[in-house]
Amino acid sequence: MTRGALPRWADYGLMPALNLAAAFLASGLVVLFIGENPVEAVKILVWGSLGWNEGIGFTLFYATNFIFTGLAVAVAFHAGLFNIGGEGQAYLGGLGVALACLALDRYVPWWVTLPFAVLGAAAAGAAWAFVPAILQAKRGSHVVITTIMFNFIAASLMVYLLVNVMAKAGSMQPETRTFEPGGRLPFLQDVIPGADFGTAPLNLSLIVALMCCMAVWALIWRTKLGYEIRTFGANPVAAVYAGISPVRITVVTMMISGGLAGMMAINEIMGSQHRLLIEFVSGYGFVGIAVALMGRAHPVGIILASILFGMLYQGGAELAFEKPAITRDMIVVIQGLVILFAGALEHMFRPGLVRLLAAFRPTAAQAA
Repeated sequence: MTRGALPRWADYGLMPALNLAAAFLASGLVVLFIGENPVEAVKILVWGSLGWNEGIGFTLFYATNFIFTGLAVAVAFHAGLFNIGGEGQAYLGGLGVALACLALDRYVPWWVTLPFAVLGAAAAGAAWAFVPAILQAKRGSHVVITTIMFNFIAASLMVYLLVNVMAKAGSMQPETRTFEPGGRLPFLQDVIPGADFGTAPLNLSLIVALMCCMAVWALIWRTKLGYEIRTFGANPVAAVYAGISPVRITVVTMMISGGLAGMMAINEIMGSQHRLLIEFVSGYGFVGIAVALMGRAHPVGIILASILFGMLYQGGAELAFEKPAITRDMIVVIQGLVILFAGALEHMFRPGLVRLLAAFRPTAAQAA
């Protein structure tokens, strides 16, 4: 069944809702199986993520990471590419942010450092995506394989740099020195009058993420390059016939995707940790794949899906605290079920939904 067989409101609204409902139903059965009340578990999860100021702050903090990685995957999707290298690209983005902050934090305020950190993160992420892109475009190496292998190379490179090159003097920890105030983004509650998010590290990178959403929307649907990207993703043969270069589109799209993934590091490195350290990516790159799928590769959908996964991260932590039987591993299972239904089983309900809507759709004779 083709994607166009459903009206847009059903394809972009009803289908993700059905997939999400199926995921939570399966999760409820798992919770019931271990002897806990699924309804009570949902209440704790929702309250833990949205029921109090600090919970909202943490939910939006996690959502900021998912917006960046979801946009990265979505841009590649539109060109028919599958970028699984968000983890490695975010790692290298962290290196770009750290270099900017370490160079400027003692001399200028944060608002001068921020543009350089953004450029450093985007440039480092784009550079890390360039090699898989050129291998795909010039040599036919599948971008899925190369990007996922580059994740391991990035992790190993970061360990080497933090242990042998960038570690602060006299410390055994694989991390840089802590940034001075000139290398730290202010928290939103310090900028917005009356806002109170407790100890949540929600910072100005959320604004940067939302600006990236608007930029991606304008790029994909309002520019010549975006039209070429969508045309190449829909029909590469027709795109070549129309004079669109596959090499150029592949390389440019993957570099934009890598740049967006690299910008995730702004939230973690400059906004929260205030230093470069090991494992700051924490799987956000892989979750971005599910965010892009659930959000139908559209910035608005990605924002909503990012908030959902932010709720799962924050509410899941509260649920594990309130219900010891529901361990952190169980929360990972629930997140995995959402990813499963939003990704691998995305079209499971499509044939039935098409038949159901067709039964209620008036025929041409009835309309006449």
